[in-house]
Amino acid sequence: MPLSEFERVRIEKLFKAYCESKVPAHVRNKIQITFKIRGSEVKLFECRPHFDDPATWGEMAVARFKKDEKKNVWLLYCVDRNSRWHLFESYPESRDIARLLAEVQRDQTGIFWG
Repeated sequence: MPLSEFERVRIEKLFKAYCESKVPAHVRNKIQITFKIRGSEVKLFECRPHFDDPATWGEMAVARFKKDEKKNVWLLYCVDRNSRWHLFESYPESRDIARLLAEVQRDQTGIFWG
């Protein structure tokens, strides 16, 4: 089920501010943090230019946030080296997506940002 318009606008504002704060302006031609909203999930990506073709950018998934409508909570997923998503056991859910984004930023395990 898609997010409500209010929730979508709030999430776009939250993630845009996060992505802009994560990478200094002077290196955004070398690395960017972006996000995509699709239905009731948000994916966070690290983007870099391809080595052999700097005009083409590649994405590497960092985190996935998925809303469980039945429980009215957000679930946080991490990705493994085979591009498979796993529920992040240390902090799997919250009613507020901002708390999960803060957990990705804190990254005590190194699973999101290495």
